Amino acid sequence: MRISEVIQKIKDYSRGKDAHTNQPIDDALSRDQVLYGSIDKECTGIVTTCFASVEVIEKAHACGANLIISHEALFWNHGDHTDWLEAEKNSVYLRKKKLLDDYGITVWRDHDYIHSGMPGANNTWYDGIFKGFLHDTGLEKYYVPNINDSVKYSIPVMLNLPGLTVREVADMIIKGAGLNGIRLIGDPDAVVHNACIPMHLIGFADKETISMINIKNIDLLITMELIDYTVNEYMRDGACLGDPKAILACGHFNTEEPGMKYMLNWLPEALGTDTIPMTFIKSGDASQYILP
Repeated sequence: MRISEVIQKIKDYSRGKDAHTNQPIDDALSRDQVLYGSIDKECTGIVTTCFASVEVIEKAHACGANLIISHEALFWNHGDHTDWLEAEKNSVYLRKKKLLDDYGITVWRDHDYIHSGMPGANNTWYDGIFKGFLHDTGLEKYYVPNINDSVKYSIPVMLNLPGLTVREVADMIIKGAGLNGIRLIGDPDAVVHNACIPMHLIGFADKETISMINIKNIDLLITMELIDYTVNEYMRDGACLGDPKAILACGHFNTEEPGMKYMLNWLPEALGTDTIPMTFIKSGDASQYILP
């Protein structure tokens, strides 16, 4: 099977509509582009990962794969633009590019399609990324369906916990997702019931998130991107006032990578074959922690 066919079969298997707007994905505007290499060749093996790092590229070559399916960008910017890197002859860019050339590896990004919905039971759809996170961490059983969602597990993901401490939830995530640790805002021993995985908290529309926390009485956030101001400050003040408010700041890639691992559960069906070697290679937790 050619790489171009692999990509098209995955797109066809996906719901192909934005989970919130319900509009069809426009391939010309989608994040899901071929980030590097040729698609006009036979696929010798597939590697799924969150970020196609240099280490992942080396491991993909070692296992004989010539297609990496990554969830995030390859060259460190939104849209994966490389003209500026070429113009300044960026050293890291040129060496990473040479590695891909030497190994003959193609990189395709699967971001919008996997979030758009994968087929579930009884003609339902689920977000393929957050399904993986909830599955690996053992939090899936606490999921609260939103009747307005056309896609299960789409952001914001609501969880109804049976009175767990923040520390217990953190332990589930660290073990399930294989993390080096988690940043904590709030009391680790606070007992929490209503948890949420919100959209990235980067300063835009964060007032809406604070309102949601207040209205839905959310006491624990499990976050991807998290800036120090807005929601972070709000939850910190709530905790200081005695409310059971806490944030477990897992990190963007750490939260989404399990979905690329879970991809191996449905990829053979999507391709209609299991004869192509398929491997998940973890890009891994990029953070280490120096403690006093």
